[in-house]
Amino acid sequence: MTPIPRSVLAAIVTAGLAVLAFVPAARAVDQDAARTLARTNNCFKCHAITRDKDGPGWKKVADKYKGKPDAEAQLMHHLTSGEMVKLADGSQVHHKIIKTDPANDTAQIKNLVDWILSL
Repeated sequence: MTPIPRSVLAAIVTAGLAVLAFVPAARAVDQDAARTLARTNNCFKCHAITRDKDGPGWKKVADKYKGKPDAEAQLMHHLTSGEMVKLADGSQVHHKIIKTDPANDTAQIKNLVDWILSL
């Protein structure tokens, strides 16, 4: 069996996430679940809600994406792709890919993204 190239997988994931952007939200944001997922993935190590750390504060992220129709898809991609990010000290690292339980539960990640965008 021939392995699927990483670029093809990234394109498939991006396309799938883009489709999610056009699906209306079925429920309100579960803030507790979003915070728990963020805490479980150590997101608060690099991000805070209102202030910058190694990464930007999430209110700043929400302001950056406010009014952009592809905001949710972009953040979903950011949290699931491991793309390079620049830290406050100028160094670059791969952003951690969010892990869920059960594995690959996009609804949990979407809830986290919706919570960040709601700040």
